[in-house]
Amino acid sequence: MALTKISLILFLCLLGFYSKTVKAQNCGCTSGLCCSQYGYCGTGPDYCGSGCRSGPCTGTQGGNLGTIVSQAFFNNIINRADNGCAGKRFYTRDSFISAANTFPNFANSVTRREIATMFAHFTQEVGYFCYIEEINGASRNYCDDKNFPQYQCAPGKTYYGRGPIQLSWNYNYAQCGQSLGQDLLRQPELVSSNPTLAFRTALWFWVNNVRPVLNQGFGATIRAINGDLECNGRSPDKVNARISYYRDYCGQLGVDPGHNLRATPMVLPTIGVLSYIIYIFLLFK
Repeated sequence: MALTKISLILFLCLLGFYSKTVKAQNCGCTSGLCCSQYGYCGTGPDYCGSGCRSGPCTGTQGGNLGTIVSQAFFNNIINRADNGCAGKRFYTRDSFISAANTFPNFANSVTRREIATMFAHFTQEVGYFCYIEEINGASRNYCDDKNFPQYQCAPGKTYYGRGPIQLSWNYNYAQCGQSLGQDLLRQPELVSSNPTLAFRTALWFWVNNVRPVLNQGFGATIRAINGDLECNGRSPDKVNARISYYRDYCGQLGVDPGHNLRATPMVLPTIGVLSYIIYIFLLFK
């Protein structure tokens, strides 16, 4: 009986250790800490050097935002859009930089791989910055004030996709507007009238919905943006297009695209913890 109690205590302790390990691997680091290439928080070259994912990185993946998103990098994307595209006269590299600087945590910790990820999704969503608004968007209202009664749709307003990440739905416009100090619920058209604001809405969505899963691989970011429509075999052509853009931009920025490009990886216990669990199981058997 005593052995059984000791084993149970050991098992509970190991569970606590494992939960902390998983949390560390998710890399929700506090301010001033780097997220290492292996998904752990800390300081120094092992964490902030080569492969650093976020935080005050000093390695080859980190760098100044303006240096990473150079005019040449931006032009190489937008120049692929047809000259007749409205977005080609709307989006600019400077408007992106200005928008990003209103999110200092992002601007001060962004990595080359994250920029490759972000601009791959921008490219898929708005065709090399060709579109400002969703094609035939006026016919798709995206109003759900039944499930979100606190964000009642304004009369005569529509909430179809706008901006480089195609912000959609009344609740997203409302929450994004509250965060940015803009009444986007009553004036959703503002997103497509100002390029800096358009990029700010994309960054708001990114920071709140996409950045938290970056460490899980590119596939997890697809799921965060358009999982209901593209993941689980629903639209492989679009998934393949996103991956192709991502690989291209990783190559341009000189970073490895990493693994798990198609799906969110499953977090498994380490071999050491697994062996303890097997040991405890055998004790109880």
